[in-house]
Amino acid sequence: MVFQRQGDRPRDHFLIIREDTNIDGSKARTLLIEVPSMPESLRDGVQSWTESMSARDRIRAVAETLREPRSVNWISEQADAAWSTTNEELQDLVGQGQLRRAEAGETTRYQSDYTRLLFEEIRTLIEENTREELRNELAAITGEIEEWQATYDVETWENLEQSLADGDLSSGELRERRDVITRWEENLEDRRLIKHALALYSDVEAARDQMTDVVDRAIR
Repeated sequence: MVFQRQGDRPRDHFLIIREDTNIDGSKARTLLIEVPSMPESLRDGVQSWTESMSARDRIRAVAETLREPRSVNWISEQADAAWSTTNEELQDLVGQGQLRRAEAGETTRYQSDYTRLLFEEIRTLIEENTREELRNELAAITGEIEEWQATYDVETWENLEQSLADGDLSSGELRERRDVITRWEENLEDRRLIKHALALYSDVEAARDQMTDVVDRAIR
């Protein structure tokens, strides 16, 4: 899962890998992308996702990035897949613990299991980065936020968002501030995840070593 901010400067060789997923069900604007059907304008000269991905893969791609509970009909339309195939795949995902059902009147809707996504994301951070890399990223995030605070004379991204109402700002300045707000929110989410990863690093390492020992003994 690749974690890379749009328009960001690269931070040395560090790369956190993650999918854009709303892991805690919050309404933060940059944590998740719902996957729509590919627009007609993008089909010219490229292979459409209906040709490059199976129907079941498309259904999973949509289901794994749900921001809110959605019906079979909605997911089927977004994935460009038959209703029966969509319904069957969603039942499989529920059985695997990747989705949860949410009853809304007479309609059954499906949503991501945000707890599972959270722990998977933290585990991936631990498995694919050293402690030092995670600490360096924390420092880089802090430095970037402090730079924005000094540049715009604000303390939080909410303060910066309020400044958008300033009638003296040019269109370019407004775009720049909106981009910073987006990246600031992303940074805060990243910092939260990295702190969790560092707090659990030793426990995950110990569990992984124990599992390796069990496997080694089993094959002797």
